[in-house]
Amino acid sequence: MKLSWSPSVRAARLLRPLPFLPAIALALALSQSQAAFAEKAAPLSALGKMPVKEITVFKDGHAFVAREGVMPTDAAGNVLMDDLPAPVLGTFWPYAADPNTKLTGTVASRRRVLVERTALSLRELLAANVGAEGYVTEDVTNHYAATIMGIPERSSEELAQTSPPNSGEKLPEKSNIILLQTRDGLKAVNIDRIQDITFKDSHKPAATQEEFRNLLTLKLDWTKGRSAKTANVGLLYLQKGVRWIPNYKVSLDGKGQATIKLQATLINELTDLEDANVNLVIGVPTFYFKDTLDPMALQQVGAQLSSFFQNDPSGNFWNGSIANNFSNAIMTQQARVSDYRRSGSEAGTAAAVDLGPEIADSKKSEDLYVFNVKHVTLKKGERMVLPVAEFTLPYQDVFTLELPFGPPRELRNNNNLDQQRELARLLNAPRVSHKIRLRNNSKFPLTTAPALILSGDRVLAQGLMTYASPGAQSDVTIGTAIDVSAKKSDVESKRMPNALTFDREQFTLVSLNGKITLTNHRAQPVDLEVTRYVLGSADSAGHDGKIEKINASEEGEEGMAGDQPYWQSWYGWPSWWHALNGVGRITWKLNLESGASADLDYTWSYYWR
Repeated sequence: MKLSWSPSVRAARLLRPLPFLPAIALALALSQSQAAFAEKAAPLSALGKMPVKEITVFKDGHAFVAREGVMPTDAAGNVLMDDLPAPVLGTFWPYAADPNTKLTGTVASRRRVLVERTALSLRELLAANVGAEGYVTEDVTNHYAATIMGIPERSSEELAQTSPPNSGEKLPEKSNIILLQTRDGLKAVNIDRIQDITFKDSHKPAATQEEFRNLLTLKLDWTKGRSAKTANVGLLYLQKGVRWIPNYKVSLDGKGQATIKLQATLINELTDLEDANVNLVIGVPTFYFKDTLDPMALQQVGAQLSSFFQNDPSGNFWNGSIANNFSNAIMTQQARVSDYRRSGSEAGTAAAVDLGPEIADSKKSEDLYVFNVKHVTLKKGERMVLPVAEFTLPYQDVFTLELPFGPPRELRNNNNLDQQRELARLLNAPRVSHKIRLRNNSKFPLTTAPALILSGDRVLAQGLMTYASPGAQSDVTIGTAIDVSAKKSDVESKRMPNALTFDREQFTLVSLNGKITLTNHRAQPVDLEVTRYVLGSADSAGHDGKIEKINASEEGEEGMAGDQPYWQSWYGWPSWWHALNGVGRITWKLNLESGASADLDYTWSYYWR
């Protein structure tokens, strides 16, 4: 009998001279030949998962991960992992912690591994039980005893030898034929024809097959010449995937003392944490390449050469021509290195994970401070609330009123209905805010975070704690003080035509008188802080008001979003406007007794054509 099938080149050579071996011997030959080819595929038992020893978590979702542990080694004495990190460029640092080893290199690659899984189909069950005897049913009239000899396949080595160069590694190709040793000889049967099989004795319920996985190989040099079964190794890297959101509970005693409790909501979308040491950081340091994935991540950007070698007619340092890439103009390289920064979608990274809400007013300039929490266990995908710190701070009730400015009436004629409503809300309904001013005399900084404010067991409000380093102050708004009323009026007092010549044009000086009336309806006196902004120049202020002329193009104040008033883009401002007019600020501080009123007078002016 001549066999026309070949599970591999070597298997064919083994079977050709022995076509009529007894069933057991032939099964053994098949299993040995397949095992020889499978030796180059890493067994799943050789892969280890390195535990997280310590993790430093930042509020922006980045985490600096320190992983270390005793890991199994393969036959070559190297450590294999299939849990690849996705680090920020330049932050991936593997190491060997065992004194008997030296790390010679770390390789990220796609490799074949042997995976054993429970057989869920007839094909898998037949493949798992080579050498087993049983009764095979092809149809109602075709039922016979047989020994499973194997399923022919083309091995990865055979495919590598017969495929064009640089075709890439391939998984074995299994045929749809199974070889059965029957009474009449070796029978090749299409697996789809087999309806069922009854095993004569016990059978193996699991099948072993090869699959591709992205592996991280830590190559070790054993100084004593012979590798051990385990090695102590570690990884350090920065990756996005864990965030902590601070939350405060502020309990007021009504006598000037506030008990502050800080807790952290920890969101883990990175990796399992088991009894880990967690550092929660206030403030976010500069991660220059935070949007650039390190090639060791083996994501699409790391696996494809195009991410590094695309031709770019613009001459971009990273994506330009070979000549540009290897330019000796060092200063030019330094200037363009930032061009490589990419967004997550451009870099081919995985889909963004939900790391919880951002705190809109979080300050990037917060000084770094670390809270340490030990023995944290949190699986990937889970969330946890951790108590972090508790301390007592003195506080003061403060009532503030901020009155923003609006555009001159001459510019409001073209406002649409929504803009008119917004300006009316902004200018015509001044409201006094009740705040608590916390003096941070603790050793901990206060970070930007939600703050739940209670008086005894009664909830007063939820506000926003703002950053305050030790020794500084933080104001947390409780709400509108409805029992402290405020009214504002501005009346034009005069106009002086031709008051100023600028660029050979005459300008009118418009002068106004303003008044803010405050009334305290509370049963206790209140400390008031009032700020009034005017568009132009503040000329005078009564009641010991302080006058300043601020830098409106840079200073962000109430009624201004960053560089300028948010409504400034609604108008086509004349080119001369900012040359002749600025922004004035008047501030008052006063104590107002219960039932008392106070009038804050001021004057201001601006130029108009």
